[in-house]
Amino acid sequence: MNVVLTGSGRGIGLELARQLHAAGHTVIAGCRNPGDELLALGVTVVQGVEVTSDEGIGRLLEASPDRVDLLLNNAGVLQRNTLAELDLDSIRLQFEVNALAPVRVTRAFLGRLERGSKVAIVTSRMGSIADNTSGGHYGYRMSKAAANMGGKSLANDLGPRGVAVVMLHPGFVKTAMTGFNGNWGPAEAAAGLLARIEELTPSTSGGFWHAEGPQLPW
Repeated sequence: MNVVLTGSGRGIGLELARQLHAAGHTVIAGCRNPGDELLALGVTVVQGVEVTSDEGIGRLLEASPDRVDLLLNNAGVLQRNTLAELDLDSIRLQFEVNALAPVRVTRAFLGRLERGSKVAIVTSRMGSIADNTSGGHYGYRMSKAAANMGGKSLANDLGPRGVAVVMLHPGFVKTAMTGFNGNWGPAEAAAGLLARIEELTPSTSGGFWHAEGPQLPW
């Protein structure tokens, strides 16, 4: 299986690259700045992949095979925004990375996605409107809700081509993004995400799932 992955430099993305490579898949790992761990995996590392720019996405496209079996949109950013400290530039950045980039990257790879290919978007249950009981985190919550809507539209648009799309919540993971707080580590989260991707079929395309298995509310 040919896999193209964004946001592979650390945390969940690094573990996704590690586990996919260990399973025998061909991995094209895009990131802005790779660390030693990623470079040591033996995957194809594409540096300077900024998912908010045509140039960065083009660099990833050039390094990818003609057929992509799995396009895994993992790149993301979390910046905390309260109502009292509403940084609109921060919110715009989160929309660019979390919501627009998965659609932008997927559109760029349309010619590589064939019948049976899959597209996964690593989103967050913080983008669930029904699940929001605490408020705050305006940029992250709003951008992830938009990412979910973008993924749902992609599922509808790509369905006739035989391409399935899934939105995935990795859980509360111990990474730099969370200050290394969480309920489980990147390796466990990555394994859960890959299990959900494996289960994805055309009939379940467009769904929003927790890495542990349950379907999440919008």
